[in-house]
Amino acid sequence: MKLDLKPLAQQPGGVLPFALQADLSGVEWNGARPFVQPVHVEGQVRNRAGALELTARLNTVLSLTCDRCAGSFQREKTVEYGTLLAFELANGESGDIVLLNRDGELELDELMREVFLLEMDTKNLCSEDCKGLCPGCGADLNVEPCRCQRETDPRWAKLAQLLEQEETDQ
Repeated sequence: MKLDLKPLAQQPGGVLPFALQADLSGVEWNGARPFVQPVHVEGQVRNRAGALELTARLNTVLSLTCDRCAGSFQREKTVEYGTLLAFELANGESGDIVLLNRDGELELDELMREVFLLEMDTKNLCSEDCKGLCPGCGADLNVEPCRCQRETDPRWAKLAQLLEQEETDQ
């Protein structure tokens, strides 16, 4: 979706609302395809005293795998985004300013895709208190206790034997 912003640049105080759905179902993220629903985008471009300001809200539900327990879960993801738009840059520095093409248009699909992907989390947890998997036996510690046999440090083996013998004597 292209937005032609030349007419808006001539209207101080003018607003151009937009809405779109970005299909990211083909995007692979960390070895999976988490985008089971389109990303819903709503926003506007506003002319504030000659400066074009874009604000947008991006929202979808992601199908993810927990990085601790490897369980599947779904989570809603919302991104709030805002930036300035410019036809050209005077000093060559862009900073947080998005440059429009030479026809004064903004390729909105591409920008929103990039914004959403840059805001993806690098670590996904099914819950903040997820206990994960036991590194020894592989048990999901959220569901069942660890099945590992505790190994006695060989330096304490004699003491462990004495404690076991004391327990059997009682």
